Amino acid sequence: MHAARPAGQAARPGGVIATLALAGITAAIMQTLVTPLIAELPRILNTTSANAAWVITVTLLVGAVCVPVVGRLGDLVGKRRMLLACSVPLVAGSVVCALSSAVVPMIIGRGLQGMGMGMVPLGIALLRDVVPAERLSSSIALVSASMGIGGGLGLPIAAAIAEYSSWRVLFWGSAGMAMLVAVLIWFLVPDVPAAAKGQRFDAPGAVGLAIGLVSLLLAVSKGADWGWASATTLGLFAVALLALVAWGFWETRTREPIVDLRTTVRPRVLMTNLASIFVGFGMYASMLIVPQLLQFPKETGYGLGQSMLAAGLWMAPGGVMMMLVSPLGGRLTNVRGPKFTLISGILVLAAGYGASLALMDTAWGLMLAIMIINAGVGLAYGSMPALIMGSVPLHETAAANGFNTLMRSLGTSVGAAVVGVVLSQLTISMGGHTLTSEQGFRTGLMIGCGVALVSALIAVAIPKGRDEDADQLAAAATVTVPEQVKISN
Repeated sequence: MHAARPAGQAARPGGVIATLALAGITAAIMQTLVTPLIAELPRILNTTSANAAWVITVTLLVGAVCVPVVGRLGDLVGKRRMLLACSVPLVAGSVVCALSSAVVPMIIGRGLQGMGMGMVPLGIALLRDVVPAERLSSSIALVSASMGIGGGLGLPIAAAIAEYSSWRVLFWGSAGMAMLVAVLIWFLVPDVPAAAKGQRFDAPGAVGLAIGLVSLLLAVSKGADWGWASATTLGLFAVALLALVAWGFWETRTREPIVDLRTTVRPRVLMTNLASIFVGFGMYASMLIVPQLLQFPKETGYGLGQSMLAAGLWMAPGGVMMMLVSPLGGRLTNVRGPKFTLISGILVLAAGYGASLALMDTAWGLMLAIMIINAGVGLAYGSMPALIMGSVPLHETAAANGFNTLMRSLGTSVGAAVVGVVLSQLTISMGGHTLTSEQGFRTGLMIGCGVALVSALIAVAIPKGRDEDADQLAAAATVTVPEQVKISN
């Protein structure tokens, strides 16, 4: 398929920004799509709970591998071309899942959906090429936060569909969304010359990174089930360590690496990526704990007895809050710089966890807490690409943003594992069932708050750029937009 944009169409900033934000939201929704079905998957697919868990795990693994690879390909062959390419497995994977009645095709379909996660860093990098400087910060903030927005809005929508319709409707709906995104990209997003055109693709680097990431994330996500001291888990950690060390050795010696580690270890980029891990942890901890508190039976004394749909609706304002706050964070970045916005967002995130500890006995209190938490995540996520893009060359923007997105995903994976262990260890017995205790939930929330404070300390240590952050980002946008692809105001 030819990737050139149809001629004679006058693109507008609003259409491009909305399209890229919708692309990110759609990709993020694919991750939370099956959350309401977790308990029903073994019955639906006629398999064991352990096998059904791969329906969720495979999306995480494939997404982790594809995000940095797709980002680098965006720099090499064009970001719009790769956005269109990412929409193909999203559609195909959704259709495969909708038609599945067994676990193997469902896992294949979910793996294809995971390939679409590369849309988020591609969209962020493309904004630097085509959006006017005065709108760059707010648009980057919105598209960057689309991962959280998609998760926040996707959960209640998926819960409603799963409760009142066939589960297959979830996947037919996601296929329709992916098709819509592809059409909008084709007609509204301009084509931009590849920033690193003529360079070669680092295939050995891609394979090494894939082996290391899959081994690491598999050990982290399945360690609780297999046993942290089991031979399988320890073996995967060992493979991950060896593969990533060998990968790093190769990347520092090849001329055109898939991830330029020399750029990645610059203090400004390195500290931003470290903060991203902890912020990802902080965001996902609340998404694991709050829905369970809402749905736990009232007989426990701390559960709120909400239905799956009601719990999703109580969570929905958090996604809306992130959508509203993200553009405001862009304006704050213009005034005070992305480092200030990142620190502010992290402190708001920590305050949200503090509020959740005080308000966890009511549904409206948890709704308020999740709104505060998501407001902080929206500010933090929106500022990270600005810090990254102000520190890397133009021809590495997609790859650098892909690596940053990977760091966020690594944080969510570690957060899921750590919080999962805490919730499984601090329990009570009721009616012959083992349930997480109130102390378990409180401990999980306190860990989320503590992790947020650690990320704040890391963010404070991010060094200042050579120029004022906002001025540097605006100048980069102004000088790197080719005349033939500038978008009219």
